[in-house]
Amino acid sequence: MSRPLVVVGDALLDVDLEGRATRLTPDAPVPVLDDLAERPRPGGAALAAAMAAVDGHEVVLVTALGDDDAGREVERLLNGVTVHRLRHDGPTPVKKRVRAAGQSLLRLDTGTTPGTLEDDVTGLEPLLRSASAVLVSDYGRGVTSLPALRRLLTDLPRRTPVVWDPHPRGSEPVPGVRLATPNEAEAAAFAERLDVAAAGGSPLAAAGRRADALVAGWQAQAVAVTLGSRGALLSYGEGAPVVTPAPEVVGLDPCGAGDRFASIAALGLAAGKVTTEAVQDAVLGAAAYVGAGGPASLLGAPPPTTDAGRGAEELVVTVAARGGTVVATGGCFDLLHAGHVATLRAARRLGDCLVVCLNSDDSVRRLKGPTRPLVPAADRARVLEALECVDAVVVFDEDTPVEVLRRLQPHVWAKGGDYAGADVPEAAVLREWDGQAVVLPYLRGRSTTGLVETAVATRAVPDPDIDTHTHTHTETVIDPEESPA
Repeated sequence: MSRPLVVVGDALLDVDLEGRATRLTPDAPVPVLDDLAERPRPGGAALAAAMAAVDGHEVVLVTALGDDDAGREVERLLNGVTVHRLRHDGPTPVKKRVRAAGQSLLRLDTGTTPGTLEDDVTGLEPLLRSASAVLVSDYGRGVTSLPALRRLLTDLPRRTPVVWDPHPRGSEPVPGVRLATPNEAEAAAFAERLDVAAAGGSPLAAAGRRADALVAGWQAQAVAVTLGSRGALLSYGEGAPVVTPAPEVVGLDPCGAGDRFASIAALGLAAGKVTTEAVQDAVLGAAAYVGAGGPASLLGAPPPTTDAGRGAEELVVTVAARGGTVVATGGCFDLLHAGHVATLRAARRLGDCLVVCLNSDDSVRRLKGPTRPLVPAADRARVLEALECVDAVVVFDEDTPVEVLRRLQPHVWAKGGDYAGADVPEAAVLREWDGQAVVLPYLRGRSTTGLVETAVATRAVPDPDIDTHTHTHTETVIDPEESPA
C-alpha cells in the first residue's frame, strides 16, 4: 500500500471570471467585459493537494471547509483527493478574479471572516504517521495554529519530511521541519520579527541573511526563499546558500506558483531526494506551471520529468494554443560549439519557442560510425537544455527526424547548413501541415569534425610526460561530410 502525501492547511475556492475587453464604458475609463465565463478551481491548500493528485500521487487534504455551496464546490473539484474535514462553523473563503486576455483586472473576496475551528485531531495521528511527506500550506486562516495539530506535527518521526509553506498572517513552522518555503516578501516579514537586519548588499545577499536567520529562528533543517522569476535560494543556516535560477518562461499569471513549488518539493522529499534536488525540481516545476498558463491551465503543467519527448509535446501544444509560433531544429550536437550556438539562437528568434530534435546514440552511430557519439544523448540533451535559446529537447531514434516532426508538427523547421538553392530534406513532411522549412547560415570553420580532427592531431604528438609503452591510441573515424550538428 502506498503512503499518501498529507496536505494540511487552509482551503479556498478560487473563481476566474474571464471575458473579452474590447471597449471602455462611456461614463468611466474602465473596460467592459463581454461573454463572461466562470471557471471555479480549488485554492490555497486545496490547490496544492490538487496539483499533487494530478501528478498521480495519493493525497489526503486536512482542512476546514464551511458547510456552504463554496465548500461543497471545493470538494467536488478535488478529484482524486481524500478530504479530512476539521470542525468549523465559518464560511469557505471565495476569491473571484475578473480577467481579460489572461490579465487580472480585479479581485473580489467573500467569506473572509473566519469562524471557529475546533482543536479536534481525532484520527489524525495515524494518518500523519502513515504519510510519505506532510505539506503544510498556511493561508493564515487558523488551521496551522491549532495547538493539538501542531503537537502532532512536532512529534512526527524524523524520517517523515515536513514542508511548511508559511503565510505572514499564519503561524511559524513547528520546530524540526525539513524545509520551509517562504517567498521573498514573507521571508523579509518573518526575519523582521527576529530583528534581522537586511540593509546593505544585493537583494540576493539580503535573502541569504534572512534565510540563515529563519533556519535558526524556526529550528528548521533548511529554508528555501522563492524569488519569483529568479528561482530560489536554499539555506541550511551556515555556509554558502544554494541558488537555483529559474528558466525563462513567458506567463502573465503566477498565481499558485508557490503552491506548485511547495508540492513538488514535498513529493521530491517523499521520494527520497535530498533537499537540494527537491528544490531544483520545484524551481523547474513552478516555472513550467507559470509557462503553461498558471491556474488557467487547470493544473495542466507537468512535474519535472526525464521524458524529454513528453515535455516537448506539451510545450508545443501550449504555445500553439496561444497562437504562438513553434520552431524546431535538429541534429547530433556532439561536442557543442560556437556554430551550433549561433544556429540555435537564430532559430529561436523565428518564433515563440524552440524544440531541438536530438539524434539518439544509436542514430548517431548509424550516421557517423561506430566511434560516435563522443558524448551520450543524456548529456547532450542536458547541455542543450541549459541554453537560454532552447525551450525543450526531444530525443529520436530514427535516422531522420521525420517521425518526431509529424508528432510535434512545428510551424517552422530550421535547418543549419549550406542548403542555398537546394530543397531541405524535411521540407516535404513540413508541407503536410503547412509548416515551413527554412535554412539558417552557420559559422564557417566550426564543426564537430574539425574539433575531433584537432584533438586527434594533438594526441598524435608524443607527450614526453607520457610513457608510450603503457598507453594505446585508438584512431577516430572522421566523417568529412559532417554538418555543423
